[in-house]
Amino acid sequence: MTQTVHVQYFAILREQRGLARETLATTAATAVDLYAELQAKHGFSLPADRLRVAINDEFTAWSAPLRDGATVVFIPPVAGG
Repeated sequence: MTQTVHVQYFAILREQRGLARETLATTAATAVDLYAELQAKHGFSLPADRLRVAINDEFTAWSAPLRDGATVVFIPPVAGG
């Protein structure tokens, strides 16, 4: 089943994608499936286990199901100084 999701990118993912956010159609059932799809399509260098994921403003497990219209945020590790 195809559903529409809104994806937000931060830090290195935003740089690699060249966008801060996009809306796309996907057949991914979970957040990890969506990230794998996007990683293959856009060449993201970070593996999923180095990221946190939030769906609809709540941190969640990578295995959480996606719903049509969901907002998904992939959050890479942050370095500061």
